This record gives sequence, C-alpha cells and structure tokens, in this order.
Amino acid sequence: MKVIFIKDVKGQGKAGDIKEVKDGYAKNFLIRNGYAVLYTERSKEILDINNKNKADELAKEIEKCERIKEELKDKVLTFHVKTGKEDQVFGTISTKQISSELEKLGFKIDKKKIILNEPISSLGFHQVNINLHKKVQAKIMVELVK
Repeated sequence: MKVIFIKDVKGQGKAGDIKEVKDGYAKNFLIRNGYAVLYTERSKEILDINNKNKADELAKEIEKCERIKEELKDKVLTFHVKTGKEDQVFGTISTKQISSELEKLGFKIDKKKIILNEPISSLGFHQVNINLHKKVQAKIMVELVK
C-alpha cells in the first residue's frame, strides 16, 4: 500500500515521503496514529501545495536573515569591564550579555545562536559568529574596554 508520511517515523520515512509499505502496517499503525495518509491523486496535490508553501516560507526566512546579516555587518558591541593589574579582565563576556546588547540595538537574537569559539576575556576586539539560519551566518565585533 502506498502512503504519504505526514510525520517523521524513525526507520521508515520523513514527513513528505511517499513509500510503499505493507497493508497491515499502513492501516493499523501509520494511518490510525496519524503518521501517514493513503496515497491518492488528491493527497499528492495537497502534498505538492504544502511543499511549495514550505519552500516559500523558507525563502522568506532566509531573505529576512540576510537583511539582518547586512545590518549587523558593521556593528561593534562595546563592553566596559573591570580589569586588574596588567589589564587582566575579571570574568568573561557571555552569549547572554551579547544577546541583551543586540536587543538594545533592536535585534532579537537568541543567545543559543551566538557562537563563541573561545571565551571573551581580554581587552580589544573579538569576532563573534551568529547562526541566524542554517544557511546564513553573521559576524559581529565585540570590543572590551576599561
């Protein structure tokens, strides 16, 4: 029996896949539990429409992330930190602090998307990567001053 998967099923298929499975498995498990629907011309049309809508949404999301990337390109976040002798910084700058500074500038970016390759714990400029999307990565500069 041919089915279209609505949800991901481990070991069987992902949402949107069209597969041939055994009749009993399709009726008693996949269709009954809402993991798949029976393959028909109408269900195929609906799947195509859904795939097109998802592709359009993805393109809009990537375009939005590209605009944010361009706006962030020239931004420098400045943090005033306490230092000890020989300009040793007390503590480090966290992703949460960077996220809150970006929010003050009007960018709502989750702290989990900010990637620190190494702790920011010395005076000067540091480059920070931000994963806005799987396909879009922005870079900003963070400056630590006394």
